[in-house]
Amino acid sequence: MKVLKKMALAFTVAMFVTSCVAVRSNGNNGLPPGQVKKVTGAKSARNYAPGHNK
Repeated sequence: MKVLKKMALAFTVAMFVTSCVAVRSNGNNGLPPGQVKKVTGAKSARNYAPGHNK
């Protein structure tokens, strides 16, 4: 019974440790694409929009 409790505890701890999520930033410091366009002086906000691959 002690072994079963230890295994359950180890499993629970492992689940907590491996459930971390990495959040990736787009580098705009939390600003929307239009505001970044204004700050940088660019003509288009397309380069600062999420999902733009060019």
